[in-house]
Amino acid sequence: MHSTPGVVTVVALSGLAAAGATALLAASARRRVGSHRQTHVLLAVAAGIALISLVAGVIAVLAADDWAHREGQRTGWATFVSAGGTLSGLALGAALLRLPGAAATRAATARLLLDGVIIASALWFVGWVVLSEPTRLLGAFTPVADVPIVLATVSAALTAGLILIMVLRAAPPRGRLILLGVGATGVTGGGLGLSAGLCQAGPALALTGAAALAAGLLAVAAAVHRVDLPGQVDVDLIRRDGEYAFAPMFAMAASAMYHLSQGGGFDAFGIVAGSVEGFALVARQYLALNDVRGYAGRLAAREAHFRELAHTDPLTGLANRRGLLRELHRCADARVPCVLLGLDLDGFKNVNDMRGHDVGDAVLAEVGRRLRGNLRPGDLAARLGGDEFAVLMHGASDAEPVAERLLGVLGRPYEEADVPVFLSVSIGVAGNHGETDVALLLRNADLALRYAKQRGKNRIERYDAAYDQLLRRRTVLEHELRGAIERDELRLAFQPVASLPSVRPVGAEALLRWHHPELGNVRPDEFIPLAEECGMISKLGAWVLHQACYQLSRWLADGHDVWVSVNVSPRELHAPEYVGQVADALRAHHVPPQRLVLEVTEHAVATDLDELIRRLAALRLTGVRIALDDFGTGYSSLGQLRRLPIDILKIDHSLVAEHEPVRPVGRDGPAFAPMVDIVMRLGHHFGLEVIAEGVTNPTELAAVVAAGCRFGQGALFGWGVPAEHLEAMLEAATSPGARPSPAAPVPAPRPPNEGSSQVGSAAEGVPQRDTPASVNQNVGSVDSSREMRQA
Repeated sequence: MHSTPGVVTVVALSGLAAAGATALLAASARRRVGSHRQTHVLLAVAAGIALISLVAGVIAVLAADDWAHREGQRTGWATFVSAGGTLSGLALGAALLRLPGAAATRAATARLLLDGVIIASALWFVGWVVLSEPTRLLGAFTPVADVPIVLATVSAALTAGLILIMVLRAAPPRGRLILLGVGATGVTGGGLGLSAGLCQAGPALALTGAAALAAGLLAVAAAVHRVDLPGQVDVDLIRRDGEYAFAPMFAMAASAMYHLSQGGGFDAFGIVAGSVEGFALVARQYLALNDVRGYAGRLAAREAHFRELAHTDPLTGLANRRGLLRELHRCADARVPCVLLGLDLDGFKNVNDMRGHDVGDAVLAEVGRRLRGNLRPGDLAARLGGDEFAVLMHGASDAEPVAERLLGVLGRPYEEADVPVFLSVSIGVAGNHGETDVALLLRNADLALRYAKQRGKNRIERYDAAYDQLLRRRTVLEHELRGAIERDELRLAFQPVASLPSVRPVGAEALLRWHHPELGNVRPDEFIPLAEECGMISKLGAWVLHQACYQLSRWLADGHDVWVSVNVSPRELHAPEYVGQVADALRAHHVPPQRLVLEVTEHAVATDLDELIRRLAALRLTGVRIALDDFGTGYSSLGQLRRLPIDILKIDHSLVAEHEPVRPVGRDGPAFAPMVDIVMRLGHHFGLEVIAEGVTNPTELAAVVAAGCRFGQGALFGWGVPAEHLEAMLEAATSPGARPSPAAPVPAPRPPNEGSSQVGSAAEGVPQRDTPASVNQNVGSVDSSREMRQA
């Protein structure tokens, strides 16, 4: 053809634009590093192939002098240009698939490709309908389908379909991705126009295609040259995934109906386009179904995982309470006999308090490991919360050996932070024997565990039906005890303290008694510990203090030379208001402070010695006397005894009741109790008076008298009796017919800064009776050292 200035201008501008865009893309590919560099390289390769196709096509247009007679030569050039455009389109498609998020997995790549094929097939089919008989919208300019045109149209349709689906799925903002898509479409569309112009349509269409190709390359270069790649592509399986199939199918159906309505028919190209659409839709549906299956499988696996987590303790890896209940219900449904072991770590709270929760958690994790390593196959270990564990054993046998093994395994030291932790464990055992009541089995195991804790810890207790009766009685006692004072069901009994050897009553210990109208006489060793646990001990102690002071004031007003002692629990003693309560009681009943003795058990010494010393010192400032009860049961040391601000030692019955009294060596005299003798010497050395508790027979009396003890208490001198009975004993001891005796000795206070002064007045000169007489006022009580335990 003749090269007019306009043609030359179009060719020159197209060539320059395409060459410049290719150079920019190549430079961008050289600059980029990292995972996205391959995308830029693919874009540069696509631009280079498109540039070569453009140059070849333009040369073919300019070289064609006789357009009508060189159709074969132009068809060859068109085939070359079409092949280059196809390769360029494939490179552009590969670059698009490597955009961020577009093809994270093979399944995502397949979905994008199939969606692009679906849209491309619809576009190709609609284009075939528009350009085929009888429609032929372009009329005489409609190109005849040959290899270059078909190849170029397929490439353009695939590129357009892929770009369209990616633009629709891209996350905002989409501006640069749309520019990239328009550029890629321009490249493949320009290649189609250039091929079609060379084959049939003429130089005008060829030059238009060359310009479009160059413009497309410029758009691609502008989209990626100075900035990063376009934004994230959304490939979610659920959102916006169905409409992409409906729109192409609707377009194909509408165009087919229009084509048939115009009297057209379907040739091989239309059938191929429809078949490709159908197979692509089926493949896409298969992938979607496979994705949904995988998604459902992952959800099921995740649900199972979370369900297992819901039944697992995160710290130890054992089952939690929910997991144990699930297994118990399975055994109940299958009526499988099983045994449940309830375990509780003794003293674990001290680990958290003294060593910190990190060490405590490490100990609990080690407990879990030891449990897992010492169970039979099929048995289940669970952590129920805190330091409470459980073991479910299938079958009704072998529970005792397993429990014994766990008792030893969990009692071994726990090596934590270079300092071992020592713990013991209490175990309660209960079996279901094929029954289906899960709650009852749990309750029985918990009840057995509670009795194991109450009976000394570090032991195994098997559930017994008698525990239910004890639990019910305990519940009733706790309920009734809360109103016992208001219902006037409590009384005080007084056990005399006798001066030795005259056995004349000179004091009394106030003992609490409870007579319930329906339950009868409730033993102190039953309701006093219960009062400690339910928080009633302070209220009971205040009542006992006022009643004792009231009775003491009456005896003193009647002229009886006597003192009264009251037991004090550690909880009362450590209450800040207790000192004021004692002072108020003394003041309200006009009792001289030295006539009131407060008895503290050795158990209180084992709690907090410094705090105990402060509390006792504050009480002694009110003028009352302090006695250390049950001395010799194992809590006090000599150093503690020296520091304690006390006035009286009460020797425990276990030291008094020695089976083999010792005869004096080298001299005549009665046998004496060596332990009582040692305590007597120790007490007198510290300036303390000593009272021997639990004297029950004349042999014990002779032994404590021989040891030098001047006060005694026990069944030999009288049981705990009502106030009027003790008053009768006092009157009988001071009546004109009674043997003369000095005034009743009252233990005097130990000076605060002195530790060796002799306390109390001796009952010397009193004739010793051959057989000490006891006042037998038996009301069903027992020795105070066994029945009054307010600690």
